[in-house]
Amino acid sequence: MSIDWLVLGLGNPGTEYAATRHNIGYRVAEAFVARRGGTLAPGNGPWLEARLRYARQEFVVALPTTYMNRSGIAARKLVGQLGIAPERLIAIVDEYNFPLGRIHLKLGGSDGGHNGIASIMEELGTDCFWRLRCGIGRAFGPGELSDYVLSPFAPDEQPLVEQMIADAVEALERIAKTNIARAVSEINAASKERLRQRSQPDQGLRGTPDESGSDGSG
Repeated sequence: MSIDWLVLGLGNPGTEYAATRHNIGYRVAEAFVARRGGTLAPGNGPWLEARLRYARQEFVVALPTTYMNRSGIAARKLVGQLGIAPERLIAIVDEYNFPLGRIHLKLGGSDGGHNGIASIMEELGTDCFWRLRCGIGRAFGPGELSDYVLSPFAPDEQPLVEQMIADAVEALERIAKTNIARAVSEINAASKERLRQRSQPDQGLRGTPDESGSDGSG
């Protein structure tokens, strides 16, 4: 069975990291698997994986069980085992240069200071893979980035976090349902519009799930 997409949710393993900003990639991947009725199980390497079919597309969704700065090991081994090109890899990552709630799909580019992306680039020997970037905000001062990304979201941020996870899951489904060029345009435009509407005082309560709808962290 040929695989159409490898989705790699980036994060750190262990319960102490589960709710941190740096683990939003894990949470999106887990939500995608749960929505499609899948189950994550140990893979043939340092990761958990689930195999899903949606809109006639075959997905492998994986969570590296190494720490963030070694995420590339799982990426390289999975790309090799599945026999797919790096351009069929979607890495889901946290993005501190985006406001909380914004998502953005992009192919290639620099690592933007994100250790997980840097590791994948090093292990694959290319930057030509997709990044689904999930905004975590930038509420930190000089020298505080590491502590910030390893901190949990504040209680009043939770509605926006849940909405962002739902938007990112829908983005993965959109990729399956249409060609990638159209998906990129639709995903990025919808997220930008949601952010614009949220900034308007007459659009309802900030961060509520019924609202309509750069470069990395350390």
